[in-house]
Amino acid sequence: MTERRSTDTTRADQVAAPAPESARTGIGIVVAGSLAAGFAAAVILAFLPVDTVDMNFSTAMVLFGFALGWALLAVLSMRYTDQPQRWAVAPAIFMAASGALVLLAPDSVVGTLGWVWPPAVLVLVVWVWVRSRRELHSRTRAWLLCPVLVILALLAVGGGYERISQSTAPAVAMRGQLVDVGPYRLHLECTGSRGPTVILEPGAGGSAASMGLIAPAVARDSRVCVYDRAGRGWSDPAASPPDGAQIATDLHTLLDRAQVPGPYVLAGHSFGGLYVRTYAAKYPEEVAGLVLVDSTAANNKPVSPQKAGSYSVLKHLSSLVAATSRLGLGRLLADTSFSELPPKYRDDARATAATAKEMSGVLDEYGVANRSVPEAGTLRSVGAKPLIVLTAERENSKGWMANQNKTVTLSTNSLHRVVSGATHASLVENPDHAAAVTRAIHDVVVSVRTGAPLTHP
Repeated sequence: MTERRSTDTTRADQVAAPAPESARTGIGIVVAGSLAAGFAAAVILAFLPVDTVDMNFSTAMVLFGFALGWALLAVLSMRYTDQPQRWAVAPAIFMAASGALVLLAPDSVVGTLGWVWPPAVLVLVVWVWVRSRRELHSRTRAWLLCPVLVILALLAVGGGYERISQSTAPAVAMRGQLVDVGPYRLHLECTGSRGPTVILEPGAGGSAASMGLIAPAVARDSRVCVYDRAGRGWSDPAASPPDGAQIATDLHTLLDRAQVPGPYVLAGHSFGGLYVRTYAAKYPEEVAGLVLVDSTAANNKPVSPQKAGSYSVLKHLSSLVAATSRLGLGRLLADTSFSELPPKYRDDARATAATAKEMSGVLDEYGVANRSVPEAGTLRSVGAKPLIVLTAERENSKGWMANQNKTVTLSTNSLHRVVSGATHASLVENPDHAAAVTRAIHDVVVSVRTGAPLTHP
């Protein structure tokens, strides 16, 4: 009996004994490897090929990935090092539970979490910092863990800024109307009364409100309509990023169902210039004249076929970008922009630009540019319809002016005006430079009304 008890005691000691020092892994390697694995997992999970990809999915997958990294730190440090980091279980559970809530809870609950998670993360950061100072004796604490904690604290501050700013922002009422164009509704606002009707097409990422320096000025002498493309401003998002051809079709349906009579003078800025060119190619009888405001250049390359139902890296990426709206990034950018717009347009532009829908839509628009650019190139001529090309004088890329000069040849009744001192953005953001756009639209409208050719001022 004594011999058996002695044998059992020996076996227990062998099981409980720590591994030899040579078999132990450095805690620094575990910390670095676990944090790197968490980051890699966040990226991989966010790009899983699933049917439904949105901001909540991307947010949840990133949280699950980081939760895995913290869990690895806890488990591996306890199993393979002499510095067990049991505290890492707490951020692992917190992030996993948060991810599950974002993925499964109703949107109303997720919205309420915007008040809860920023202070909770700050408390967690302080707690982890205190515990790691006691238990983690490695240079990786200062080199890796502390920077991660600083980033988490900054994200929490950003989340708090977003929630507070959202609740204290001035209430903005939608002007105009929402018109059903089939799969979604588009926002349209028309002012003024005298024909022909001018349609303003904002640049990439722009909303109807971003034309706030131009639309009221045009409305003094003409009927002018501004609208939000799918996923912009007050309009509903599209199921997939609309290219130039789809945007032209949407605009055609919108004007028809809103009973806005043509033909129209189309004025497009930047990417908006591509879309009005595509519209003029698809519906030439509905176009009376064009104003291209520092328009993106088109080309004559074949339009790449659209693959329906295929895995979209762009969709996953745009959802990740949209998720940053929870961190106040979009609102910070919006609140520092549009300062030259009249107050009602400024508040409107800032309110919509800060949304996840808008942030995702901007990236989507650039993602299908490889289709939108050649689609605009299908317009080879507008005959003798009046065309004014406006070009910014400053900060042009190589070849930009040559492309603008080429665009003038679309019409036999055309002018090219270089706006002194203007940049690409200032043509719609600076009152003096926007006045040049208004004058160009007025000149095209007068040419349409009178039938007289355009003349230099």
